[in-house]
Amino acid sequence: MAKKQHFYLILILGSLAALGPFSIDMYLPGFLDIANDLKSTESTVALSLSSFFIGISAGQLLYGPLLDKFGRKKPLYFGLALYIVSSFLCLAVTNVDQLIVLRFVQAIGSCATAVASVAMVRDLFSVEESPKVFASLMLVIAVSPMLAPTAGGYLISALGWKYVFVFLGFMAILMLFASIFKLPESYKPDPNYSLKPKPILNNFLTVLKEPQFYTYALISSITFSGLFAYVSSSPTVFMKIYEVSKTGYGWIFAILSVAFIGFSQVNSFILRWFSSKKIVTWALVAQCIFSLLFLIFAFSNALNLYSTIGFIALFLACLGLINPNAAALSLAPFSKNAGSASALMGALQMGLGALASVMVSLSTDHSVIPMPLVMTSAAFIALFCLLIGKRFIKTEVEASADATVMTH
Repeated sequence: MAKKQHFYLILILGSLAALGPFSIDMYLPGFLDIANDLKSTESTVALSLSSFFIGISAGQLLYGPLLDKFGRKKPLYFGLALYIVSSFLCLAVTNVDQLIVLRFVQAIGSCATAVASVAMVRDLFSVEESPKVFASLMLVIAVSPMLAPTAGGYLISALGWKYVFVFLGFMAILMLFASIFKLPESYKPDPNYSLKPKPILNNFLTVLKEPQFYTYALISSITFSGLFAYVSSSPTVFMKIYEVSKTGYGWIFAILSVAFIGFSQVNSFILRWFSSKKIVTWALVAQCIFSLLFLIFAFSNALNLYSTIGFIALFLACLGLINPNAAALSLAPFSKNAGSASALMGALQMGLGALASVMVSLSTDHSVIPMPLVMTSAAFIALFCLLIGKRFIKTEVEASADATVMTH
């Protein structure tokens, strides 16, 4: 493959992988403006984020079989077209219920880009090249939460919240044209591939029967729900309670993303001395301690802007150690059903994330407490799952130190 073609492929696949994170984070600084324009509340507007998580959860299970049945590009075109239409329809919403429904449809569309980008890396690059390409995609996905809310804050301050969806719509249009003219079809459609529910469900059931999978997938998903609780409630906490500006909120979100991303990278060095299992255990214990202190401070009215940022950073730092190791351990036992296991874990993460998002969204608009309450509950429930699940794992398969795990 020529260097120029190699560069374009990684650029397009990275952009496709980043569409979901941009869709989640870019409109967060506009929550207060959306609530005012649509005569609603920030907590109700946050349900549009919850519906997006639900759409991603469902979409991950949908596109895997479609990509194997029809090839990579046709489902990708369908998803991008659905995303573009729903993005521009968001400009015409007159109430928050319409926004909630359209965000769900938008998520179903964006799922195609996430699942297809991973599948096409496996198709287009050799076994030796794939880890480097996946690392590039991970970097794009990791940087997105730092760029998206900051850019969104400036865009909303200058033009208004609806222009976020204009930006996202045109971003998807560029990706559609790039996919049509620059991406090769990397997988021959299989007309014999069955889309009947029974064989697909049997694959998922086989995965679910593995104790190591359900133990560590639950740990990864439950702790990840604490991240979604933070994301959903952060516009209210920072912009309404602490009266931070839209652009200021974007910078805070970017700084906090560094804690999660930074410790995810530190994890690769720690793995030289400690096993994934030990890192998960100790990071989970630390997360329980930090989140409990956060909750105690919240109930004692002892929090301010800087201590809130500090506690969230500590929670996310622990998550940066827990998530890659728990995800790798959950997938380690599989050679045949790795795709089904990965899709199931992704769906579980987003499903529980949506539940956490709904929980904080239904709470009051005038308190910090729901955020640390959900985060603390997630940490302790995950620790409980670890203690119980270990009893059912007879022979634990250790994840390799250089394993690449992508979650969406």
